[in-house]
Order: sequence, then structure tokens, then C-alpha cells
Amino acid sequence: MTPLRLAALDAEDLAILSSHSQDAVIKVGDISWLRSENRLIIAMHRFAWEQALAQKKGLFAPKPTYERRQSVLHFDQVSSVQARNIKMQAQDAVLNLLAIAFEQEGDGPNGVVRLIFAGDAELRLQVECIESQLTDAGSAWETENLPEHDAAETFEALLKSRS
Repeated sequence: MTPLRLAALDAEDLAILSSHSQDAVIKVGDISWLRSENRLIIAMHRFAWEQALAQKKGLFAPKPTYERRQSVLHFDQVSSVQARNIKMQAQDAVLNLLAIAFEQEGDGPNGVVRLIFAGDAELRLQVECIESQLTDAGSAWETENLPEHDAAETFEALLKSRS
């Protein structure tokens, strides 16, 4: 499949990034807050929902195989980062990303980007505006594990709404 390269400049775009990032696994040590650059960079192993849903529709071989991809998610215009229920010193701890949400503050473009993880963990990014990118870094590998929850239905509904 073609490597993903998406940008988000508003809440609707961010919802699409959230769908593509859902169920990504992230080591705490792969989260980099570059305060002097107002940037947060996260290296992740993204579950390729778009590939899994294509198989569900019968576009691939009958025996389903799934894929994870090395990806990078980054946010610019970040003025502060707060962590809740994440031990940032535990560099090898693994987080499972469930969603990315935006809470606008007032009438301007500023607000809080929330990265919501399993286990009631969260990163809160105070942003001047939404400016984010999700990019597949190239390497991909097969997995037999399909995350099982309503995520696939949510992702599929989002894709249908864009058609």
C-alpha cells in the first residue's frame, strides 16, 4: 500500500489523523518535546486501518493479514505539554493511542490537542493553532492481530462520509 502522508490544519483534519493513528503503539521514549521549536514529535507503530478495511471489503487475498507501519506524528505551534498517568521516565513503557481530539478555546484557532491513550493516560498539548502531520516512514510489517473494538466501524464510517 502507498505510504500515508497527511496534514491537519483544523479539527476536521485532526479527526482524520486520529482515525489513521488509532491503535498505534508508542514507547514513551519515542515522544520528543522540542520546547525551543514549539514542536512535539512522536514515533509510532501505526496499525494500517485502511489496509485492514480494504481486506474486509474483499480487495485482497481471502486469508486476512494486517499491517503495522513505522510512522511519525508531529505537532507544531505547541506552547506546552502536560502528561497525565504517563511516567515519562519509563522510556520503555508502551502506550496504546485511542484517539486525538481538539478543544478550541474561545473564538481563535488556539486550544488543546488531547492524545488519549488506553489506561486513562493522556498528553495535553496547548497549541496556538492546529498544525500537524502524520507520515509513514517506510517500513511496514505483517501482524495477525486485529484490534477488536468499535474502532474499525468508526474508521469505516469516517471513510464513507468522505466519499
